[in-house]
Amino acid sequence: MNTPSIPVVDLALFTQGTPKQKTAFVAALGRAFEDTGFVAVQNHGMSDALIGDLYEYAKQFFGLPLAEKEACEIEGMAGQRGYTSFGREHAKGFDKPDLKEFFQYGQEVIDGDPIAKEYPDNVNVAVIPAFTPTLRRAYQAFEDSGKALLHAIALHLGLEEHYFDSFVRNGNSILRAIHYPPITQEPRSAVRAEQHEDINLITLLVGASADGLQILSRQGTWVPVTSLPDQIVVNVGDMLQRLTNDRLKSTTHRVVNPPREQWSTSRYSIPFFLHPKASMSLRCLDSCVDEAHPKAYEDATAGEYLDERLREIGLKK
Repeated sequence: MNTPSIPVVDLALFTQGTPKQKTAFVAALGRAFEDTGFVAVQNHGMSDALIGDLYEYAKQFFGLPLAEKEACEIEGMAGQRGYTSFGREHAKGFDKPDLKEFFQYGQEVIDGDPIAKEYPDNVNVAVIPAFTPTLRRAYQAFEDSGKALLHAIALHLGLEEHYFDSFVRNGNSILRAIHYPPITQEPRSAVRAEQHEDINLITLLVGASADGLQILSRQGTWVPVTSLPDQIVVNVGDMLQRLTNDRLKSTTHRVVNPPREQWSTSRYSIPFFLHPKASMSLRCLDSCVDEAHPKAYEDATAGEYLDERLREIGLKK
């Protein structure tokens, strides 16, 4: 995914490069997040085969009869596991629902960590046997790439490289498969998903079946983000913005409708929302607070902030 306004970095230079290359990567990533809030990442560690399988089984799921999808929608789950039906979620500050349905897969704790009791079970889609294991493999690959990027972010912030590790180990990350159905009548808006910022630390987005993603530049203009198959797009979320006292800004983005001649087509998108454990403090880092940058946020844990935001977007009562 690459436009002139979206910087591109090569993660292999950080994970496998020389000390000089690693330092240069940290500087480039930090500059991208401070200037743009989004970055395209090459050599991110996800195979083309895995990405292809992920989209294929997601399309199969969304193509199921509505009753079969609704059987995967769990009451009281606030959209955190399984299916969420069309029109349930809206952007913060907007009453009109986004034009999408989605399926979410969360953390599987396999090492005996007692935090497992905090997480609901994932929803298995029995009629598509390969869907759950593919989601699991993709989740693990996203998590590995996300941890490497957090190592670089920590260094950019002057923290110890592994600062985030204990917070994201068995963290509350979410893999979301999204389907924007075909447009069958004149839409009330040109936007499929209203402008918003992500809740989490960072978001990793691999591919999309059609264009439509736009980011709001620091100059106040909407910039399209178009797809390249060998890259993922990574953006700063609100939790990282709070932690860094706005040094790293969560970038506003949206999904717009396609041209009229493409209304009959679906759009699919699969982001990974990298969340820490609920207990992580989002208190602004001391190194990001000074006279010129007074503390902008009240102290909160990641869990408290997530609950607040899920209510704001209509997924939790």
